[in-house]
This record gives sequence, C-alpha cells and structure tokens, in this order.
Amino acid sequence: MEAAAFDAGVPQPEGEENLIEAAKQIVKALGSGKNLTDDARKILADLGTQLSTINIISEDKDGDIGELEAQLDAIQEKIANWEADQSMIWDSGPDEAGEYMNATLEAQRLIERLENFFPGGGGGDDAGRRDLLRRAHDVLQMAMARLEQEFTHLLVQNQLPFERDNVASFRSSEDDGLDFNSFVSNGDDLEDPSIRDSSVSRSWEELTIDMVHPDAIPDLRDIAELMFVSGYGHECTQAYITVRRDALDECLFILEMEKLSIEDVLKLEWGSLNSKIKKWIRALKQFVRVYLASESFLSEQIFGQLEQSSWSVCFIEASKGSMLQLLNFGEAISIGPHKPEKLFPILDMYETISAMIPDLDSLYASGAGSCVRTDCHELQRRLGDSVRAAFLEFENAIATSTSTIAFAGGGIHHLTRYVMNYLNTLTDYQESLNYLLKDHDRQNAAIMSPDLAPSSRQEDDASGEPAAEDYATMALHFRSVTSILECNLDDKSRLYRDPSLQHVFMMNNVHYMAQKVKNSAALRHVFKDEWIRKRNWKFQQHAMSYERATWSSVLSLLKDEGNSHPGSVSKAQLRDRLRNFYVAFEDVYRTQTSWIIPDGQLREDLRISTSLKVIQAYRMFIGRHTNSVGERHVRYSADDLQNYLLDLYEGSQKSLHNPHRR
Repeated sequence: MEAAAFDAGVPQPEGEENLIEAAKQIVKALGSGKNLTDDARKILADLGTQLSTINIISEDKDGDIGELEAQLDAIQEKIANWEADQSMIWDSGPDEAGEYMNATLEAQRLIERLENFFPGGGGGDDAGRRDLLRRAHDVLQMAMARLEQEFTHLLVQNQLPFERDNVASFRSSEDDGLDFNSFVSNGDDLEDPSIRDSSVSRSWEELTIDMVHPDAIPDLRDIAELMFVSGYGHECTQAYITVRRDALDECLFILEMEKLSIEDVLKLEWGSLNSKIKKWIRALKQFVRVYLASESFLSEQIFGQLEQSSWSVCFIEASKGSMLQLLNFGEAISIGPHKPEKLFPILDMYETISAMIPDLDSLYASGAGSCVRTDCHELQRRLGDSVRAAFLEFENAIATSTSTIAFAGGGIHHLTRYVMNYLNTLTDYQESLNYLLKDHDRQNAAIMSPDLAPSSRQEDDASGEPAAEDYATMALHFRSVTSILECNLDDKSRLYRDPSLQHVFMMNNVHYMAQKVKNSAALRHVFKDEWIRKRNWKFQQHAMSYERATWSSVLSLLKDEGNSHPGSVSKAQLRDRLRNFYVAFEDVYRTQTSWIIPDGQLREDLRISTSLKVIQAYRMFIGRHTNSVGERHVRYSADDLQNYLLDLYEGSQKSLHNPHRR
C-alpha cells in the first residue's frame, strides 16, 4: 500500500524516481522479515524524521501561498492607486514618497520569496504559483516605470540654473583678447602680454558647484538604489543620462556656444570667427573646470555606491555630446586657412586645450571615456600643427610683402611696427612655441637669417655669445623673422630716389627694432644684448651715411681748396660759393623738413650731430671771408641756421622765402 503511494501523481524528475525505487525496496524488505537490527532501526528512524520535515515544509508552503497572494493584492492596490493619480508622488511630501518606496520594496522582496519557494517549477498547482510570481513582476514593473518618472521629475525640478556670475571667476576672453589691428596703429601701447588669465591653473576640485539641489540627492540616490536592486538599473541610468545631457546642452547655450558644423565655421568672416574663438576659450575653461567637474561629482553622489563604474558611465554618456561639440569647433579652426592674424587665437586655443587635458584625462579616465580623451589629444595635435603653419605663413608674409610706392617721409614702416609688436606678443607663448617649433624647419631658419649664417656665428662665438645651435627654438625663429624683415626693408628703401632718404628710412626702422627689443624684457631675453648692439651699430652707420650723402656736397662749398690763402681766391668766387651754399641749404631745408624721424631722442641726436658740422663750417667760412664777401651778401647768421636745422625731420614741409623771417 505504501509503495503505491509513491507511484501516484505525475511523472517525477529522475532524482525522485530513484528515491521512489529505493523506497519500494525498503517496503519490500520490511515485508519479508519481522526482526530488525539496531542499525536498521536507527536508519529507519532517521528516514522518518526526514519525511516528517518534508511534510512540514510542504504544509508551510500551502499555508503561505494565500498569505503571499493577499500581500501582493495590498501592494498592487497601493501602486495602482498612484497610477490613477496624475500628481507626482515626491511632490506630495516625504510620507507619500516613503510609502510608495516601501510598497515597491515589498513587491521586490515578495518576488524574491516566491522565487526561493519555487526555484524549478513543477506540476499540480504550481501553475497558480507561477501566475502569482508573474503578477508580482508586473506590479514591480509598474512601480519601476513610475519610479523612473519620479526620478526624472526630481532631476529636472531640482536642477539649479546655470549662471556664469555665480561660478568661480574666469577673466573673460572677450575682455583680454587682442585687437590685431592695433599691432600697427597702437602696437607700442599694448599692455604687457604676460598679464594673462591665471585662473587656468586652478585645481578644478575647488570650483565644483551644485548642479542639483542638495536636498534632492538622498531621494535620487534611494530611487536609483531600489531600481538597481530590482534589476532596472539600465532604465534608471538612461533616464539620468537623458536629463543631464539636455542640461549640459543648455549650459553650452548659456555659454554662447552655438551648434555649428565644420562647414559653417569655415564660412564665417574673420571678425565673427575671432569672436566665437574667444567665446570657445572661455566656454571650454568654464565647462571643464566647473560644469564637467560638478557633473562628475553629481553622478558619483547618486550612483557611486551602486554597480562598479555605473556613475562614471552615466557621467561620460551624459557629457560627451557637449564635449564633442566643443572639440568639433576646435577641429574646424585647425582645418581653416592658417593666416598670420589667426596665430594668436589658435595659440590661445592650443594652450587652453593643453591646460584642460589633465583634467579631461582624469574625468574620462575609464574605458568608456577613451573616445573623448582621444579626441582631446587629437585636437591638441591639430592645433599645434596649425600654430606651426601660421607662424611659417607669418614669416612668408614678411618675405613676400612688396611695395611699389616709397613710404612717405622715410618714417617707421607699418610692417616694422606690425612685426615687432607681433613678436613682442608672441613672447608670452614662449613655452608653447619652443615646444611646437622645436627642430621644425631649423635649417631654413638658419639660411634665411644672416645672423645665423656661418660668418655671423663665428662673430657670435668670438664675442662670447652662444652659437646658433645653442639658441632656444623660439629665439632662432625670432632672429630669422627680424632678418627677413631687414631684407624686406632694404628692398623698400630702394624705392626712394634720394640716397639720403634711403638711409633715414633704414635708420628709423632699424632703430625702432633695436629699441623695441631693448625696452621689452621678454624680447631682450630672446634676442640677447649682442643683437641689440649690432642693430645700434647698424642704425648709427645709416645715420653717418645720411650725413655724408646730404651734407658733404653742401659743406664742400664752404671749404677752402687745398692750401689757398684768403687772398688767393677772388671775392666773386667766394660770393658765388656762399650763394651756392645758401641755395643748397635751402633746398635741404625744403626737402628734409617733410622727412620724419619719429623717435624724439634719435631726432635730437641727429640734429646735434648735423648742427655741429654745418654751423662750425659756416662760422669758419664767414669768419675768414666776411671782408671779402661783404655783410650784405650774408643772408643768415649762424644762429639762424642752427634754428632752421631744428625744423628738420618733423614731417611738415617748409620753405625759406624770407631770410629774416625769424
């Protein structure tokens, strides 16, 4: 009879079949013998204990199933009631939010109990139990969908506004940007370029701000934790990524970064493009140092205690779109034409991305952020290439600058002002330029620069200056630039028909170059004193050549020929010579009052030098020959001539119509 009981029911798994077969053998053995050994009795007693335990568990399950179903009904009712309510649960207060979280947690635990009770399925009334488990999953899914909505709502409603005035102070790039037209017009009055944005070196940890109201963080963290535990972590992170991606896009909009394609950027006029570059520099600094750092911290606050790396994946996925928008603009700039006026904005972009890379490498350190890190380093490389190309274009522009008309008055050519002020501003980028120009076109730089030719190098070695190969990279290229400039100026000087004006032009421009270097500590450090001494010698040579070309023929009229005595030259000849001197002097006066020497000290030095020669020769001539020429033939006193010489080089043409006009 007992054996038949084991045969009842549906077919059993293989393990149970073996158990039933063993039970049949036990029953058969008991039926064939009346006496049992002590060991047999002990084994049968243990078997009875095991069977009684199995019966108890089965009875417990049968008893609990109704209780679990009632519990699920209560949970479903709570969750369904909120589904019918259109208001947000967390807006109703902490009590309602707590009740909903508890109901959801109960549903999750109920599922765990059901799964533990019925791990493998079976027959009989197991179908009803599976339905109960399926119902529990449906209720949990409904709760998870609602929690996802609540999570999104909390993120959006508690998002703090992006206000540039409330973040750490960054000096606006639009305020400290250079006006490159000022290199010519007002270049000598430019501020010291070393006064730059020092905030770029600040640690980004110091600049973290609250992206979401701190009071909402615990609720967001609790919802995320429950969703992850319930197997809905992906839905939670996707909701977070969607909201925060939109928030960071809004941040870029507030930072005035438009979404422009590479083609759109390449079509922009220079004025508009330069303005957008300044905005990009400011935006990148603030976005990385403030907003990305804060966004990373927010992700860690919410997801940091959950699955490994989930918080970093959330941060990366939420932010990489905005970051790539910034990088795409930089790429467009690197692709565009490399004109000399773009060198400074591109250098600023290069230095900005270079300063940001350590922070970006840290923020996007995980494998998911490798694409952002790669793009950042690629942009740095591209901008570096653009810097080199723009600098070489600058050198080429100087070499190919041509003129068909002589520069009025022999003053300082606008190209000279442009180049020297350009170089002065470049000194602020010495570290970057030394790195980017290192070994780049070094041989060509030496060929184009007479200062670095073998003969000049020997002079430098003899004077104790370092040889060309010992100069810093930037110094090598700067010397090359000034040598190209001098060659160009020499060509421009040949446009003057008057040799005297050629020398005045060269004197003015070489003197300006020497003074510009001498008066700038940065340039002086690059060029060294030996370079300044050579330029001083050059402009002085041009000054002496000017005096010879202008005054030698004029003063020769006042010199006695050979060893002739006053009585050996006729009065008519002396009067003729004096008259020709006056004509020549008046012609020089009329011509050279229109010439200009802008530097006051240089102008005064040349006047003194000229005056010493002219006035001394004139006084000697008048002193020796006054009686012979007669006072009525003397048009000017020595003081008159000295005063007239003070009118020279002022850039305003005058004539001597009346000898006694003073």
